[in-house]
Amino acid sequence: MKYSQLVIFSMVSLTLLSSCKRDFGPADLRIKNEVGDTLIMKETVAVSNIVFDYLPAASRNEIVKHKYYTLSYNEKAEQAEWLAYELKKEYVTKSDFKRPYFIEDPKVKTTSADWRNYKDSGYDKGHLCPAGDMQFDKSAYNDTFYTSNISPQNHDFNAGFWNRLEQKIRYWAVRYDGVYVVTGGVFKNSTKTIGREKVIVPDSFYKIVLNRTNDNYKMIAFLVPNEPSEKPLYSFVVSVDRIEELTGIDFFPKLDDKLENSLEKNTDYSAWIFN
Repeated sequence: MKYSQLVIFSMVSLTLLSSCKRDFGPADLRIKNEVGDTLIMKETVAVSNIVFDYLPAASRNEIVKHKYYTLSYNEKAEQAEWLAYELKKEYVTKSDFKRPYFIEDPKVKTTSADWRNYKDSGYDKGHLCPAGDMQFDKSAYNDTFYTSNISPQNHDFNAGFWNRLEQKIRYWAVRYDGVYVVTGGVFKNSTKTIGREKVIVPDSFYKIVLNRTNDNYKMIAFLVPNEPSEKPLYSFVVSVDRIEELTGIDFFPKLDDKLENSLEKNTDYSAWIFN
């Protein structure tokens, strides 16, 4: 199917889906939270009108779709190899939602890593999709506390550089009327693991940000060591091609090839406001 056909199909599908009633089918799921309580959750399957057009190419790893983000779960690494979501301008808001405990992701068939792997490991449960990006809706916020959405991060990196980058992306979402984000850890040269399930500690992390305004596209990518840094954000700008080389992931296969090649080799960040 050609990309133009795919867009038309998505638009038609969106119209049809928005007119459908939500259809829920409950199923008990028993998972343990951080304090050891057994939680009985009702899994709900609902018609969703959330359309994300720029997912990476599928691999042999399991694709897991939540309402507001999609991830590819790498069982060997016990975390997502990539996680992608749309951050719309209207999503950027503040809330006073109570922070939930981390729990296993009921949608990961092979089961996502137990939160206990992180206990006393010396590493934070670093969000890939930040809870701060999902404060517009309580269920969206709670979905960021699945263990499929976390990766072992150095504490000062998580609270420092990574947090600064997350805040800047929220700023861009407002400034540029929405962005698409793809993020994850790089496992290629990582040898350290934590916990009983041997969760891989990435040596570095990446974030790729895509903005489309009408028919104009721009893209920026960051590759950052999993360690504290006070350097400016733009110090870690790289090409998407570089991240694809390290991860083996084809990030934007649905873009026109000529456009994709142009965007993914670019390292010029002058179109993005940093101050």
